[in-house]
Amino acid sequence: MKDIIAANIKRIRQNIPDGVKYVVVSKFRPLEQLQAAYDAGERLFAESRPAELVQKVAALPQDIQWHFIGHLQTNKLKMVLPHCSLVQSVDSVHLMEAMEKYCEANALHVDILMEVHVAKEEAKQGFSPEECLEFYRNESWKAFPHLNFCGLMAMASFTDDTGRIEADFALAKELYDNVCAMPCRPPHFTELSIGMSQDYTLAIKHGSTMVRVGSATFEDTMFK
Repeated sequence: MKDIIAANIKRIRQNIPDGVKYVVVSKFRPLEQLQAAYDAGERLFAESRPAELVQKVAALPQDIQWHFIGHLQTNKLKMVLPHCSLVQSVDSVHLMEAMEKYCEANALHVDILMEVHVAKEEAKQGFSPEECLEFYRNESWKAFPHLNFCGLMAMASFTDDTGRIEADFALAKELYDNVCAMPCRPPHFTELSIGMSQDYTLAIKHGSTMVRVGSATFEDTMFK
């Protein structure tokens, strides 16, 4: 398995240009698989469940940078925020308010991405494109001084329709560009996290600065 993971990572790295971050989605994966990815040179890992994150932080090398990509409940902030260099899935103002309160009380500053809903699926969480633009146009981010607004995160529709996926990514890039063009945008706003195992090359084509790749990293069926 270690050789398979190393070979997968090598292939993926060949498809990712300089300047695009490769985040290994390690959720549900056993520790030995994460260690294999670490041994192959990876240092950015992403989890989606607080309890699993805490377990892996304690068991794996301390120079790993952890991202959180799942729906974050406000009663689980203390399990996530002290350990993560980036929370990618901030999907509501209510969550921002709770994070700000926690960070102020604990002398923390946390990097975050606003999750936007660009897919044609009701199940996806996040801000609508209109809510996203209004939030930055009104400079609402200034109400959260302990949160560093570093960009946007989005997921494409779950479909085999490449045109639909590309349209979703194009919308995410348009939103990102619109915020970047605002004169009072957040100073740390540089990241567009789009693209997963099945579509990360399309996401890179549409301007992704960060891809989240799980199954293609760990499974030996992805390239057959």
